[in-house]
Amino acid sequence: MAGPSLQDALDRAGSAVKLLWKPNAAPWTPEVIEPEYAGWRREQAAWHVAVSISDLSHHMFDTFVEGPDATRLLAAVSANNYESFAVGQAKQFIPVTNDGNIVTDGILMREADEKYTLSGIPAAQSWVKYHAERGGYDVSFFTDPSTAFRKDGDPKLFRYQIQGPLASDLVERAFGGPLPPAKFFHSIPVSLDGRNLRALRHNMSGQAGYEFIGEWRDAAAVKEALMGAGEPLGLVHVGALAYATTSVESGWIPSPVPAIYTDPDLFDYRMYLSLYSIEGQRPLSGSFFSEDIEDYYCSPYELGYGKSISFNHDFIGRAALEKAKGNVKRTKVTLVFDVEDVHKVIGVDPGFQLTYARHRVEAGPVFAGITYQTATIDPVGTILSLALINKEYARPGTEVTVVWGEHPGPGTAPDADLGFPRIRATVQPTPFDEHARTQYRRST
Repeated sequence: MAGPSLQDALDRAGSAVKLLWKPNAAPWTPEVIEPEYAGWRREQAAWHVAVSISDLSHHMFDTFVEGPDATRLLAAVSANNYESFAVGQAKQFIPVTNDGNIVTDGILMREADEKYTLSGIPAAQSWVKYHAERGGYDVSFFTDPSTAFRKDGDPKLFRYQIQGPLASDLVERAFGGPLPPAKFFHSIPVSLDGRNLRALRHNMSGQAGYEFIGEWRDAAAVKEALMGAGEPLGLVHVGALAYATTSVESGWIPSPVPAIYTDPDLFDYRMYLSLYSIEGQRPLSGSFFSEDIEDYYCSPYELGYGKSISFNHDFIGRAALEKAKGNVKRTKVTLVFDVEDVHKVIGVDPGFQLTYARHRVEAGPVFAGITYQTATIDPVGTILSLALINKEYARPGTEVTVVWGEHPGPGTAPDADLGFPRIRATVQPTPFDEHARTQYRRST
């Protein structure tokens, strides 16, 4: 590793919070693609009422893991079930530390018996590679960074996501008929105009759809074919702004704080990581502030991954997860902001809002939880926020308030009265979209 390590930076800063706290941090949006193509409002509406295409080729890291020990390695560093992991299936990858908190998630696709692709932000991928090196596993890696971090050349893979009520119509037009049935998060090999690719049954906003994945050399031709098939259906190209809001509706909390900053046993891991990794650079901000980075850690149970955790094998953090299973204090919810308060606090026309700031959620005078992603959802007519809140305040219909502001960080007491306004909000389930919550994950 060239340059300072994460541990070097923590030693200089004095704590993880002092290193990461950056008030008013700009929200992340996918790289390279245009912020808007048809306007963010129309793009959000498209996956609700018609059909949309999103280009996911540029903003994720892909690490390709292959070798005789690939499955043994992944099983040792994650809570997933590898006995029920079919070739062509994808899973939400769940790596946890010894304390049972998540490193961060990712999407793991099984390409063959001992060949996998792990996609997403690189924190989970670094965890896998580190343990492979230290454990002497017989595996090989190839990592394709996101376009913003790739020194030259094109991505290895393209990914185009088609979603919305007319997604099936578009697919039938493009492929000359319906695709073979596939369960949620399973992929099937397909061919489009002689080009081989995979169709992954997947969505990010509660509507039926597919993610088409293939070699970059075919990217332009496949996109042209999909765009042509969708044109008579009113296909809308989704830009970076609207795409970054899909997870709010689908209930996925992106990029939780990796639980790697405090455990003395992870000193070597922090020396392995660069200061310029996502673990050293992803900012913290918002009205919720704590000097203790562990107050920002998350359990996979809190994030909704309990059904994906399997105790049929040994893995890092297993004992902690077994102990925590019946004692989960927080749960994931959607907060629906009061429109009148939004107008008072943010503006009569708040326009596009997106933040990953951690804002305090209060039930009366009592601290109830923390927001993780907040965005304007135009078809809903207000702002929604994904939050982890204490279970006693999680019943749908419960009224809470969100403290709207930016704590200055170290040097000011976490509970200082800074005069921040409150926005009333109502607790609702997650995923917020009823179709995603009740129907989409059923087998077809």
